[in-house]
Amino acid sequence: MRNDSEIFRRILTGFVAEEDPLLSMMKWMMDQLMKIEAEQKVGAVKGEHSSERKSYFSGYRPRRFDTRLGTVYLMIPKIRKGGYIPFFITEKRRSEQALISMVKEAYVNGVSTRKIERLAKELGIANISASQVSQINKGLDKQVEEFRNRPLEKEYPFVWVDALYEKVRNYEGRVVSSAIMIAYGVSMEGKREVLAIEPFSAETTETWKAFFDRLKERGVEKIALLISDTHYGIQRAFKETFIGASWQRCKVHFMRNIIAHIPPKAKEMFAAKLKQIWLQESKKDAIRVAQNIIEEFSKKFPEAIEVLQNGLEDSLQFYHFTQIDKRRISSTNVLERINKEIRRRSRVVSIFPSKESYLRLIASYLMEYTEDWEVERSYIRPEKLQEVMEIYEAQLKAA
Repeated sequence: MRNDSEIFRRILTGFVAEEDPLLSMMKWMMDQLMKIEAEQKVGAVKGEHSSERKSYFSGYRPRRFDTRLGTVYLMIPKIRKGGYIPFFITEKRRSEQALISMVKEAYVNGVSTRKIERLAKELGIANISASQVSQINKGLDKQVEEFRNRPLEKEYPFVWVDALYEKVRNYEGRVVSSAIMIAYGVSMEGKREVLAIEPFSAETTETWKAFFDRLKERGVEKIALLISDTHYGIQRAFKETFIGASWQRCKVHFMRNIIAHIPPKAKEMFAAKLKQIWLQESKKDAIRVAQNIIEEFSKKFPEAIEVLQNGLEDSLQFYHFTQIDKRRISSTNVLERINKEIRRRSRVVSIFPSKESYLRLIASYLMEYTEDWEVERSYIRPEKLQEVMEIYEAQLKAA
């Protein structure tokens, strides 16, 4: 055991002197995995005489492999019968393929070589070629379309919606701001799930109405609470499409809207007081704290107080769902974290060569999130969600 630890320590220490230690470590790991996998396929170690041998080694073939850490160059063992492709090449993650595909598509669409080289370097990809773009894009587009059109469940107690904007070159060659609308929900099993990814030219009542109608077409019948920012189009379209459901104004966005009217020197003090509203245990206590703030600052900060008064009720809807941890349903923070990660990846692109490449990149990331959540424990306990929907059903009948 001690000897093994010493060998492992020496191997790791050797990577420290490399220009990119993590990339070198990953390449070494890939080499070891290929060696083990190839020997299992052949049925014997290279040069070994064995009655269980199934085939023979026949040299090596070079293969460039693009990863998130950077580009590595592998020497893949050649096997006479059956051939050999390492498992980590065939099982490459979709988002990584989407990044490579997007860069190659930019190349195909005539973006300058210098810009492509910069883009590829920032994404950790080298030696870009246009020859593979068609095949990669075709496979990704098929997976994206299947994911975006899959049937959904009838009930999602809580749903969050938001829109992402990026600069995209349209079919006329002009650069325009393009929106991708995203819906994220919690199923009756308590699992998180990306429900919809829809591209639109702008956020309007009509486009959000089409977005919610599409959810219904795919099977969604009931939503107890929608959480979003205060975009008027979202509110109106949701109330028309899912009659009887509640709308929660994101408390974080609401606070920003209020504090925007506070002078810089007073922002920190006022924000600390404002935050106390949504930390209360009950809606009654939250209203009491808000009223104290209104009385204290109505003359000093009249514009901020007016925003607070007009939007307070919509920001407190989560208090009606006493079974649920209020931190999970009072804001769009769960969606913001995902959006932040997507923007971190899309920022290096600056301008997407097409709407398709933009949609492909975002959808590929969100598909991975959904798959990861599927094997995680419940975000909200199913019995609590069942109770929420029973109360929601009773309210609908009473109405």
